[in-house]
Amino acid sequence: MLIDFANVFIFAAIAIVFVAVTLRIGKLIRPDNPNPIKRSVYECGEIPVGPGFSQFNMRFYLIAFVFVIFDVEIAFMYPVTVIFRDLMQSGWGLLALVEIAIFFIILLVGFIYAWSQGGLDWVRTLSSEK
Repeated sequence: MLIDFANVFIFAAIAIVFVAVTLRIGKLIRPDNPNPIKRSVYECGEIPVGPGFSQFNMRFYLIAFVFVIFDVEIAFMYPVTVIFRDLMQSGWGLLALVEIAIFFIILLVGFIYAWSQGGLDWVRTLSSEK
């Protein structure tokens, strides 16, 4: 049984050795002369102001998460749209269309839920509890 995975183990070992050797050669070849200017934070050519750690509002993460979800949706839908004409000719077009529609509807329901809960509002007011 283990012999069946020999190719995988050999490939993984070669990959690990290759990465280790490459990193070691790079460490030996590159110059190493650190100074405070090189160790400072680089942010678009601007001089950093304040601490490097700051807390972000969770709404930024939610907006980024919604963006990633819809970005992945497009990544999944694009290949189907490219070959949709071929799928129609082979008789699988309606199935592909229904699958993409269901996928889109599920994501749309999640988007509407996030929107209805106020997760996409930039400015929130604290509701007073009675």
